[in-house]
Amino acid sequence: MADPMQNAAMLWTGGKDSAMALYEAGQNGYCVRCLVTFAPPEPDFLAHPLSFIKIQAQALALPHHVLPISAPFAQSYETSLRRLRDEMGIDCVITGDLAAVSGNPNWIRERSRPVGMSVHTPLWGRDQNILLQQLLDRGFKARFSCVKTRWLDKSWIGRELDASALAELRSIREQSGLDLCGEEGEYHTLVTDGPGFTRSIDIHSYSTCIAGPLAYMAIHELGIT
Repeated sequence: MADPMQNAAMLWTGGKDSAMALYEAGQNGYCVRCLVTFAPPEPDFLAHPLSFIKIQAQALALPHHVLPISAPFAQSYETSLRRLRDEMGIDCVITGDLAAVSGNPNWIRERSRPVGMSVHTPLWGRDQNILLQQLLDRGFKARFSCVKTRWLDKSWIGRELDASALAELRSIREQSGLDLCGEEGEYHTLVTDGPGFTRSIDIHSYSTCIAGPLAYMAIHELGIT
């Protein structure tokens, strides 16, 4: 269990893994003070628009900080982490990372080490089948916001990650080797409701757009209830 006096920041993308990690960190006794998103000077996040993330922060009743990053990225991340530590009193960051991506060391752990900040990864190494089932069982609502069309066609955009979608993902994994949680970027989600949300986010209208190998959701109108 965590030190109850520890001040933590949730590194937030707006997707299912962030939401699950935030929930589990709370269950583990971490005191999450804010959500943090690292972003370049002019971000254009197709899968996780900052405008949507800001509404999520409102629904979660947590402050949201966008911290700038630019090349050289290792130094930039460490500078932003020091700012979290020194200006905001944060001594731990929480991530939704599940496993090493393409065999590389965990980026946030590597950047946090010289800063002297601890890292909590509650989902690390967990069985993906179980994690996705827990996501549904706990009442999280998420919709597919971006897919690589090599793996999933554009009809997945806007679809809810529910029992039917999970069954299809399992089948596709058996056929093609898809990472079940999309850890290699096969798909991304946006969470609209779940534990910790004080209000639900409604995506009233959107378009499905294509950008090279990606299909993504361009949101036109949102509501919060």
